[in-house]
Amino acid sequence: MPNERLRAVMAAGGWTHARLAEATEVDPKSVERWVNLGRTPRRVTALKAAETLGEDVHALWPSLRQARAARAVSPELIALYEKRADLPVSVFADLLAAARERIDILVYAAVFLHEAYPRLNDLLQERAAEGCTIRIALGDAGSPNVQQRGDEERFGHGIESRCRLALMHYRPLIGVAGIEVRTHGTTLYNSLYRSDDQVLVNAHVWGVNAYGAPVWHLRRHINGGMFDTYADSFSAVWDTARPVEG
Repeated sequence: MPNERLRAVMAAGGWTHARLAEATEVDPKSVERWVNLGRTPRRVTALKAAETLGEDVHALWPSLRQARAARAVSPELIALYEKRADLPVSVFADLLAAARERIDILVYAAVFLHEAYPRLNDLLQERAAEGCTIRIALGDAGSPNVQQRGDEERFGHGIESRCRLALMHYRPLIGVAGIEVRTHGTTLYNSLYRSDDQVLVNAHVWGVNAYGAPVWHLRRHINGGMFDTYADSFSAVWDTARPVEG
């Protein structure tokens, strides 16, 4: 089927098959096939032709709107867990213990870490003494977003109490070189537990407590990939968070 849109745009601009072929560095017969047979050029060539003609590439070749095929498995995905409760706390502890440069923790409370692993503060101090930069962002118990999460997860004021309890657990670390604790009032879409180039992402699902929501374990593989998306998210929240005074 002829590409009538392409034919009309070329006619309006005085473009011949030969001129457009020269501008896009293809054979004139290729341009003829684009127009008369409705063939779609390679994406790079189509973009160049559209730019030359001053037209939107998808208006000329709508088939290029098709999304890329989804990958069955991301190279950054190490593991996927149906529920956080499926992970023994040793998975979190071992990940943090392996850090050499950076540990980032973004949660509302996550008191399960201290409850199931009482040595957590010792571990973090050991990592800081070895040169790790450690940033811990906890939920501000007075934040409307924290209070709303309590309502959504049918936890009520319990979540505010757990935020205060989490701060009590981490308070002995305030003032330790290399460790900073802040509180944030953002809407928490995911809890993050980062160790260098790996991160455990605990997704949050409306009406479901965090222990019943999925966790994916990512390792940084490419610039701008999934890992970097979550790392950037942490940084954005950290910039809005308030340092906890000693």
